[in-house]
Amino acid sequence: QVQLVESGGGLVQAGGSLRLSCAASGRTFSSSVMGWFRQTPGKEREFVAADSRINGRTYYADSVKGRFTISRDNAKNTVYLQMNSLKPEDTAVYYCAARVSPWVVRDGDGYDYWGQGTQVTVSS
Repeated sequence: QVQLVESGGGLVQAGGSLRLSCAASGRTFSSSVMGWFRQTPGKEREFVAADSRINGRTYYADSVKGRFTISRDNAKNTVYLQMNSLKPEDTAVYYCAARVSPWVVRDGDGYDYWGQGTQVTVSS
């Protein structure tokens, strides 16, 4: 089992920045891929970014590429999502997810563990 706890959400003005954190505990060695997703009411869950421990590559949705950066600190079992140049359309609940398989997928159904989510609100 892997437990994931997100933090760092909040209210920020458009153009501002936030850094989300996801602390993992439990059998973290089994989580090869860490990802971030987001969801707004009435919409489907959306892939945001993912990081593969196996090859060190990062993957981003086109909507956040160049503005968001995913990174991880293996010593702290923590993955981060640095969000810059935030836009009102980035407003959502952001979820951290872990996948045992080493291959990155953008479908949330492919992830094995989820955090509880953290709200990000970007005002115009």
